[in-house]
Amino acid sequence: MTSTSDTIHVLLADDHDIVRGGLKAALRSHPEFNVVGEARDGNEAIKEARRLKPDLVVMDVRMPRVSGIEACREIRSDLPETNVLMLTSYADERAVLSAIVAGASGFMLKEVQTAELIEAMRTVGRGGKTLDATSSAAVIEQIRKGNVISEEDRLAQQLTERELRILDLIADGLTNREIGEELYLSEKTVKHHVSDILSKLGLTRRVEAAAFAIRRAAKRPSDS
Repeated sequence: MTSTSDTIHVLLADDHDIVRGGLKAALRSHPEFNVVGEARDGNEAIKEARRLKPDLVVMDVRMPRVSGIEACREIRSDLPETNVLMLTSYADERAVLSAIVAGASGFMLKEVQTAELIEAMRTVGRGGKTLDATSSAAVIEQIRKGNVISEEDRLAQQLTERELRILDLIADGLTNREIGEELYLSEKTVKHHVSDILSKLGLTRRVEAAAFAIRRAAKRPSDS
């Protein structure tokens, strides 16, 4: 539904009806916005975004079933033309960074003035990027602490040491049988580990896991 006119088509995603209602009411006096859909959780946000293909998704960070950040990652992967503005009730340095890594173009606290939020929606909806002052400070602080990690490393933190080793062997092109011989595991056990790895990384195919491992390795600092 990405528009060729000046209209910004918006999907609102928040598990609180009152928040979505408040946003819709605030947008009524701004005719450049057209609210095309609503979602009550991250899973619904992904489905509605795929169906409606909005210009902008305004989404809460914390929602049931699938978090806003995970939903953002899915939406941006499937719909690169759709921009995402994340909202949260309180400042969270990690959440800001995770949202940015997931592909969000903006991050705002819900407590900001309505005019500031509308301007952020306008900026992100037209392809720009924005952070409120609190979020900007949080990002700067995390960078100062050296806590910025790649998306691949963030996801890989869910894997056990054995799963990480199997992931590297998948990237090397080894079959389950060959991995089992390398690690002294049965082929059935390796198959089970591979299934767990794909699930944790949100992937569906072995080749995607190999590509993930290669991207992660490419972003590691050189030892030299």
